[in-house]
Amino acid sequence: MPEMKFVVQWPDGREQSCYSPSLVMHDYLEPGAEYTVEDFLARASTALTVASDRVLGKRGMRCTMTSQQMEEIAATGAAFRTGAVRVVSMSGAELL
Repeated sequence: MPEMKFVVQWPDGREQSCYSPSLVMHDYLEPGAEYTVEDFLARASTALTVASDRVLGKRGMRCTMTSQQMEEIAATGAAFRTGAVRVVSMSGAELL
């Protein structure tokens, strides 16, 4: 199953490296694009939920790393009422 890493930059300039067990993130986020914090949180949550559902369908259990990643993104995003989140990079690979 493919996995991917994506890096985002929060409104304060801090970068966060994130993980998804699925390349589905490409359906919701675009490298170089900026999203309002609210929009980014919604997109990331939806995409990571879809990714976790794919793992559940393939492996019979949800990806715990995905749940943790969603919590980390939500916690970081809660600190910002305004501003933009920029998707710095997205890269994926097939798991061996």
